[in-house]
Amino acid sequence: MTATTTESTEKTGAHTAEAAGVITGARERIDALDDRIIGLIQERMAVSAVIQEARIASGGRRVNLSREMEVLGHYREALGKPGTALAMTLLELCRGRV
Repeated sequence: MTATTTESTEKTGAHTAEAAGVITGARERIDALDDRIIGLIQERMAVSAVIQEARIASGGRRVNLSREMEVLGHYREALGKPGTALAMTLLELCRGRV
């Protein structure tokens, strides 16, 4: 095994160079997906701020609890119980940006 192969397999936890290559490629894809997800969350935060501003300007409350329950249900249906926790985090990120 070459030094590069040993370093690659140690970094990935793989026991073969072939598996290390697969893992490295998949991790690069995950990193790209994470960048897209972060961008989408930032976009969601901006849209949520627009909604909150309009609601407050019209005399409403900053948060619409019935809408938040819809969002929680949507994520739970799509992703199971962990989806609820994810939705709660998204809602928390998007609150109070006004």
